[in-house]
Order: sequence, then C-alpha cells, then structure tokens
Amino acid sequence: MIDLVVLSKSAAADGVVVLDLAATNGGSLPAWRPGAHIDLVLPTADERQYSLCGPLAADTWRIAVRRAEPGRGGSAYVHDVLDAGTSLRARGPVSHFEFRPEVPALFVAGGIGITPILPMIEAAEASGTPWRLVYAGRTRASMAFADDLERRHPGKVELRVSAEGARLDPGRLLEVPAAGTVVYCCGPAGLMDAVEAAMRSWPRGSLQVERFAPKTLPVQADAAFEVELALSGQTLPVPPGKSILDVAEEAGVLVLSSCREGTCGTCETAILDGAAEHRDSILGEDEQAANRTMMICVSRSRGDRLVLDL
Repeated sequence: MIDLVVLSKSAAADGVVVLDLAATNGGSLPAWRPGAHIDLVLPTADERQYSLCGPLAADTWRIAVRRAEPGRGGSAYVHDVLDAGTSLRARGPVSHFEFRPEVPALFVAGGIGITPILPMIEAAEASGTPWRLVYAGRTRASMAFADDLERRHPGKVELRVSAEGARLDPGRLLEVPAAGTVVYCCGPAGLMDAVEAAMRSWPRGSLQVERFAPKTLPVQADAAFEVELALSGQTLPVPPGKSILDVAEEAGVLVLSSCREGTCGTCETAILDGAAEHRDSILGEDEQAANRTMMICVSRSRGDRLVLDL
C-alpha cells in the first residue's frame, strides 16, 4: 500500500475533477505504463479504481474523477469533501490495458473513458505510432481534456458530441476491418459492448478494452468443485454461490482483492492445473484461452478441480 497526499484538485469539465497525487514522504512513486490504473483507498474506506492520466515522466500521479449519479458515494466524496492536503492510500499501479506502440492505433473513448487514452496518445506521439482518436460525449462542456486534445493534435482528434447531433455509431466507424490496427476502447459499458459487437469480423486481438464495471454475461449455473491452494497446502470445496476468493478468505488465506466483480485485476491468480471458467471483464479472448491466470472473485472451474498458486 502506498501513502499519498493530494497536491491539487481542479475542475476538468462539468462533473469531472482532476487530482494530482504525490508520495506522502516526498519519495518516488512506482513507474507505470500507459493504460495503468490504481486502486485508491479514500478516508471513508471506500476503494475505487482510477486510470492514471498524467505525463508518464512526472514525479506525481494524476487521476480524473467523474461524479457518478447516483453512484456508491466514492465520487461524491472526492468532489464534495476531498481537497489539497488530504491523505490517501493506493494499491498499484496495475495494467490490463496494454498499449502496443509498434502498430497503428485507433482510440475510441466515451466520457471519462478518455483518461487511460491520454498517456497512450503521449506514448504514440513519442514513438511515432500512427494514431487517431474518436471521442464521444453528451456535451462539449462534459468532455474532459477535449479542447486541449483538439488544439495539440489537429487532424487526429474527432469529437462526437450528442447534443450537437453527432452521435458515435460504432457499427459505422468499425464496419471495415483495418488489418494491422489495434482499437483501444474505454467508456460506458454500452459503448464498449457496441464496439465489441462491431468488431466481430476483425482479426483476433484487434481490440483492447478497459472496463470499470462488469460486462453483462449470459446467466451461468454454478457447479461445485474443489480448489487446491498449492502454496498453503489446503484443498477446499467451493460450493455454488460462493467464489474461490470467498472460500480462500474463510480459510484464513491472505488474498489481495478490491472490486470483487472481475474488473480491477487485483485478485488475478496463476492456474497451475485445471481449466478456468472465466467470468471476468479484464482478460481478452486469447488470454482466457491461454488459461494461465484467472480472477478468483468471479471465475470458477470448468471441471471438478483447480490447482492455484495460492
């Protein structure tokens, strides 16, 4: 866990504030890659995941927080109570949204989903990667960083503003597969679902997404199975209705976790034997098929037994 202090708080758009964070002791913060996020622990004990969106070489971390309505209270605290000088704690950085500078990029962002895209654009500019951004929002006033992006990158940024009659149509945007291009998408669940559907005919591996809410999956019945925890030497039954994480914690096994809904990646665990039934919103199709790791807060076993590196 990292101890932080809020250096500054400023408005970035209607309903969006930016926080600059530094290590409490004045030391260096861990390095991070474009697409990374941190698990921020607020003074209220609420934990939330926020993408790092500041300059890659900075000695501070920057996050942007949209007020969620109705939300669970975390964003309201940030907007209404938290201020410069407040002490916070964080885990991370963690990255499941990897930028590949060796191939052309199409960035598709909706609302606050622009935040993990910002350092990717910085990295693309630094490496000479061809890129284009399509950024959607309800109004210009609600679209954080939009003016700065248009000013700094003329011809590469396309804003789709619903209030101005320019809604984003993922089906039309992505109708023709572009071989050799990776699409990076972050935003509301509906946008990401539509982008995934529009890209079914694209080459496998062409889409990278970052979700902070679980995607909707078909209802799946829970079957009982056993999980062997190789490091602790325990074999535990996992009944229907309980997760591997629940069972491990009840047995006294220390497991790092945060969201408990398959979106943050904190509980990612290596699979030593057996096949996982993946129910997370993080791993791509190739990663799930590789069966190397799983999110034990939501995913289960395809068979009667799993062996995990716990």
